[in-house]
Amino acid sequence: MSAAAELRVDIVVNNHDYGAYLGAAIASARAQTHPNVEVIVVDDGSSDGSRALLAELGDDVTVVLKENGGQASALNAGIEHCSGQIVMFLDADDVLRPEAAARVAAAFAADDAVAKVQFRMDVIDADGRSTGAIKPAPHLRMPQGDLRREELAFPFDIPWMAMSGNAFRRSALDRIMPIPADEYPRSGADWYLVHLTALLGPVVSLEDVSASYRVHGANSYEPQAAELSVAHLRQAIERTAPTSRALLRLAAELEMPRPPQILSLADLANRIASLRLEPALHPLPEDRVGGLLVAAVRAAHRRSNVSPAMKVLFVAWFAAMAVAPRALARKLAVLFLFPERRTALNQVLRRLQRGDRGEALVVA
Repeated sequence: MSAAAELRVDIVVNNHDYGAYLGAAIASARAQTHPNVEVIVVDDGSSDGSRALLAELGDDVTVVLKENGGQASALNAGIEHCSGQIVMFLDADDVLRPEAAARVAAAFAADDAVAKVQFRMDVIDADGRSTGAIKPAPHLRMPQGDLRREELAFPFDIPWMAMSGNAFRRSALDRIMPIPADEYPRSGADWYLVHLTALLGPVVSLEDVSASYRVHGANSYEPQAAELSVAHLRQAIERTAPTSRALLRLAAELEMPRPPQILSLADLANRIASLRLEPALHPLPEDRVGGLLVAAVRAAHRRSNVSPAMKVLFVAWFAAMAVAPRALARKLAVLFLFPERRTALNQVLRRLQRGDRGEALVVA
């Protein structure tokens, strides 16, 4: 048996009221080609019919039933039932490709220091039909190797994958779990895991699409259309703050050089858009437009993976957002946050990115 085959992969399916998709998620976990897989399903207090489906499962799936406490609490409950060297957390509305576990096991087996493996995902609709979209966009190069410096300099500008697009070494999870459920009361626990594990060892990004991300209109965190939702921006802002604090705490514990403040253009863009478009509901009362513009200049300077021309473009966008009338500010925000809307501009951006490492205008 190969070293990869000997690695046990635990797949934790976390579910709350996704009964319409839960069966497909479990089936995809059971259908893995890797010879050493265990499937654990955590139901976080569902009231839809999920538990009736779980009652019919065989002994090859471990079922954990708990009261509703949010995604973080569900993942914390799931990890307690894991005994393998690799853990994958699968959202109940997503599905894995059959080769997913085998691919990540091979990547972990190739380097004992690797803390996290991520892979691309395609996007499917509620009925499981492909939309043609890929996460992240195919032109974006996924990060590889030792990313500790980048993670502490501009973590939210890096193309990290959503929960179902990751696999973690168990020893890295043991270093940072349990996830603080009070900081991520409903969802967003993947922000904590994805970012903190990047400080604990090298990252491997696989180009193969190994899972499908389902957009169905009731996702806990996903714009439901290519329209600007300021509520969505506020949700991202609220997840960025605890993740930044956790990153700095872990860096201190690891005695790593770290900046006094984490600055990411994606976060600053969300904040200035939220503040300009719906100031009364902005979640950070200390924010001021001028202060965010100054912070954006500093954040652009930190971006070691883009050209000087791109840095100028970043700052120009923030300057325009700072002074534009609200109607124009909304249009500028849409251009920044929805790459598919900027057809002509994308051609310019791609020319600017030649010679860069494939970073987009912003990675949320």
